Amino acid sequence: MRASWIAVAMLASSIVGNAAPVFADDTGVAGALHSYRRVGSKTCLDGHFHDGSGMGASQKVAMADAIKNWSGFTAFEYGSDWSGYGNAVSKSATCDRGSSSFTCQVSAIPCKGGSKRR
Repeated sequence: MRASWIAVAMLASSIVGNAAPVFADDTGVAGALHSYRRVGSKTCLDGHFHDGSGMGASQKVAMADAIKNWSGFTAFEYGSDWSGYGNAVSKSATCDRGSSSFTCQVSAIPCKGGSKRR
């Protein structure tokens, strides 16, 4: 059984070629689609923003929902290593009050490394 896993890994390696290695919480898609830049101890996507929107009875709840959605989509696309909103750079946020709820939008460049806050 182990030999078949080694064969699969070797085949995948030959297909991928010189791509960066994929780690458990990193899909490897980020490097295939975007270039990176260093920001302190973090590796960040170079100029690529992700957005999230949220809704709630208060601005605090709507903002938490927007960040949760930003993190969820980022984790889906690149893996959880990239999904920590606390690690993101170039953040912006706006909130609007409706008649019965708040809506918030966040935008930020995903980064990995540095702090592990999610």
